[in-house]
Amino acid sequence: MFKRLDLAVINRSFWPVYPVIGEALMRFSEQQAKKQSVGVILQDHADLKTHLAKEKRGDGVQFFPCHAFSVSGSSILRRAIDAVFFMLWVAAVLLIKRPKKVYVSTDPPVLVPFIVMLYCKLFRASYVYHLQDIHPEAANVVIPVRPILYRLLLSMDALTMRHAQLLITITHEMADEIKRRSGTTAPIQVLSNPSVSFDQVVVPPNKELGFTFCGNAGRLQRIPLLIRAIDQYASAGGTLPFVFAGAGVFAGELQQLADKHDNVTYKGLVSASDAAQLNAEYSWALLPIEDEVTRFAFPSKSSSYVFAGANIVAICGAHTSVASWVLDNRLGVVIEPDVEKLCSFFFDVERHAVDVSVFDTERKGLKESLGFDVFVKQLTDLVINEGEG
Repeated sequence: MFKRLDLAVINRSFWPVYPVIGEALMRFSEQQAKKQSVGVILQDHADLKTHLAKEKRGDGVQFFPCHAFSVSGSSILRRAIDAVFFMLWVAAVLLIKRPKKVYVSTDPPVLVPFIVMLYCKLFRASYVYHLQDIHPEAANVVIPVRPILYRLLLSMDALTMRHAQLLITITHEMADEIKRRSGTTAPIQVLSNPSVSFDQVVVPPNKELGFTFCGNAGRLQRIPLLIRAIDQYASAGGTLPFVFAGAGVFAGELQQLADKHDNVTYKGLVSASDAAQLNAEYSWALLPIEDEVTRFAFPSKSSSYVFAGANIVAICGAHTSVASWVLDNRLGVVIEPDVEKLCSFFFDVERHAVDVSVFDTERKGLKESLGFDVFVKQLTDLVINEGEG
C-alpha cells in the first residue's frame, strides 16, 4: 500500500556542498527520520550518494536529488532556467510522495514555495515557509526585474506567505517587511542562521593584523566599492593583508586585484573548514552589504565571523539591521560605503588607531545562539511542534 511521507524538506542547497544551512537541514532531517518518514528534495552538486555512503550520513532519510545546472557565479538567465527545472522536479516528487507536511525555503525563491502552496491546498497538507531572504525584492535591488514580471512574482510570493502554517525569517526587520508586503496573518518567527562548524578550527591567541572576506562575491556585497578602496589603500602605500575566499560574479575582479597588489590574496572557492580557519587567523573580517537589501536579507557569513573571533567591518549605512547587529553586540565597526572613508579606516587599523578594547571578544551568549544544536532544536520546535518551543 502506498505510504505518504510525513515530512518533506525542500532546499536546493544541501549537504555536503553547503556547510551551514545544508548541514543544519541534514541534522534536522536525520533527527526527524528516527520518528517519522522524511524526504529531502535538493539539487545534487557533488555526487550526494557517494558522500552519504562515505560519511555514513542520512540514516533513514529518503533523498530526491536532481542535477544542478548552475552555481552562484552563473548568469541570471542560467540560474532562472535552473530554478524552473528544479520547480518541475519538486512538483513531480510532491505528487508522487504526497508529504503531509512540507518545510520549504527561499532557495530557490518564489517559484518552488508557490508550487508547495498549490500542492498543500490540493492535497490538504501544511507547509512551513522559511524566508532566508525575501524575493523578488532582494534580486530587484541590484538587477531590476521587469515591472510586469516583478508584480507577478510579488503576488505569487505574497499568496504563499498568506497560506503558510508558519513563516520563519532571520531578522525582525525582515519580519516587519513580510507583514507589510503580504498582509499575512500567519505567525512569523525569527531564527538566526547557524555558523559553520568550528570544531576543527584553531583560533590563534595572537591574530595577524589584516582583513578577510569569506563568502559569496556576488551582486549584493559591494565588491566593486571594496576593490576600489583596497586598490587606493595599497597604491598609497598601505601594507596590511587582505585575503578573499569564495566564488561569485566578481571573482575575476578579485583575482585582478590580487595580481596587482602583493598584499592581496584571492584563494577562490575553498572548503568551509578552510574558510573558517582563514577567518580565525586574521583580526578583521569584511562584511559589505547593499543597504536596501538588508530589508530583505541578512549576510550568512556573519555567524561564522562571530565564531572566528574576528572584529567585523560592516560596510553599509548606519540605520540598517546589519549595522545594528554589529554595534548592539559590540562586534566591530560600521563604515559608510564610501571609498575614501573605507581607505582611511584601513590606514587607521594599520596605525593601531582603532580602539578595539570596546569590542566583545568572548561573545559567549551570541555563540551559543548561533550553534548548530540550538538551530536544529529551534527548527524542530517550529516545524514539528508548531512553534510551541
